[in-house]
Amino acid sequence: MGKAARKRQQGPTLAEKVDPYELYQESVQGVEFELDFVEQTFTDIRGRNPRRIREDFCGTAQSATEWVRRAPGNEAIGVDIDPEVLAWAWEHNIAPLTPDQKQRIDLLPEDVLTVDARGFDVVQAFNFSYWFFQERADMRRYFANAWHSLGADGVLFLDAFGGYEAHRCQREKTKMDGFTYIWEQAAYNPIAAEMVCFIHFHFPDGSKLNRAFSYNWRLWGAKELRELLAEVGFRRTRMYVQAFDEETDEPVDRFDETEEIPDYASWIAYLIAEK
Repeated sequence: MGKAARKRQQGPTLAEKVDPYELYQESVQGVEFELDFVEQTFTDIRGRNPRRIREDFCGTAQSATEWVRRAPGNEAIGVDIDPEVLAWAWEHNIAPLTPDQKQRIDLLPEDVLTVDARGFDVVQAFNFSYWFFQERADMRRYFANAWHSLGADGVLFLDAFGGYEAHRCQREKTKMDGFTYIWEQAAYNPIAAEMVCFIHFHFPDGSKLNRAFSYNWRLWGAKELRELLAEVGFRRTRMYVQAFDEETDEPVDRFDETEEIPDYASWIAYLIAEK
């Protein structure tokens, strides 16, 4: 019996049966923690609770969906240029919402550089999605759009990473429930500060979903991002860096405001900009 016949008898592999977007949400995103940070930090800075958020590069709009679930007065808009992932978001994340919650969320199939949606307490772009912009002029244009989209006391929330391992080709495996998540930094050009990254998923039956998601980013430095934010009008920026356990030297779920990062092999931070 040939390999093709055996495969037909055995049925589809786990890799053939999975939904990549569901795996992404489970392994990459931590929207509850992110929104806790956004909500608490905004309240600490502004002395009131945020109500309206815009999730840029929203993908499956998991963050926007969770936001409207949190409180009856919360409103959210998700912006993404990819109609396929927005269709998935409508079907899988927004469809289960209550009628009231659905009235308080919308998804816009538009470019974050030109979208005209204003009056937000918070604009957020997480998972380093805005690093898609590799030219300074494009990043400046995006920050300018975010500035104009915020209300008078609005705050832009971004994330960033760095450390000497960020400049290396490497693979990092994380065991999840029913699969292994693999983050690969496949290429890095130090002249252009350009990196190519992939997300792979491997399964217990030996099947693989390689390059399920691909990224071509610029590895931006925190200082140059802060300079651009100041140029477009943000009056203050702050860095909140992930803390490490002093005994185990492992990262913990706490981000502390700081102006200095030790020479870590890798670090992750939130970069926020106040209008």
